[in-house]
Amino acid sequence: THYLIVFGFFKQLDQIIIHQQVELLEAILGTETSSKYAIKNHLGQIIYFAVEENDCFDRNLCSPIRSFTIRIADNMGREVITVNRPLRCNSCWFPCCLQELEVQSPPGTIAGYVVQNWDPFLPKFTIQNESKEDVLKIIGPYATCGCFEDVDFEVKVLNEMSTIGKISKYWSGFVNNVFTNTANFGIQVPVDLDVRIKAVMIGACFLIDLMFFEKSLDGL
Repeated sequence: THYLIVFGFFKQLDQIIIHQQVELLEAILGTETSSKYAIKNHLGQIIYFAVEENDCFDRNLCSPIRSFTIRIADNMGREVITVNRPLRCNSCWFPCCLQELEVQSPPGTIAGYVVQNWDPFLPKFTIQNESKEDVLKIIGPYATCGCFEDVDFEVKVLNEMSTIGKISKYWSGFVNNVFTNTANFGIQVPVDLDVRIKAVMIGACFLIDLMFFEKSLDGL
């Protein structure tokens, strides 16, 4: 019953904001600590919390290629989504190093996968359902640094001919009372998109952050 309520609420969302909570120790010393996030609706209301599980060794020595589990819970502390990413080498030049993660919603039930596609120029990913059938594509820009401007990864249909949404990295200059000067992402998708694929899109956002932005100058 709980998950029916969660999915019913999730079904209404067409915009999801992910706001990273920066630890004081990390901000002062530059020491990597476990990432924590607030997940909000377009009004800035917190709907879920997320925390990354790994150890200090993984975060400081394996950072961009580390394995992790991100557990997403509602305001009552009940876990609703689990994101699992295995330890992978990180190279755009070798297909054997392509990234992949699994999203479960509810925990223990596969909702889908995010799979990196090889491309010599652009960041590309495929969103798959629980049966590993391709559902959507995500295509990023040639340069993801953005020069402190917003960076958009477009969500496209499988033939890549039309765009139906986007995952955006908002830099600290983005003026909105929803945000503070930390890492922020926005996910925009059709409101009638399958709720399980919406959960997978959150996993895609975490993977994009890890691959392209974790070492960026978020605090500037």
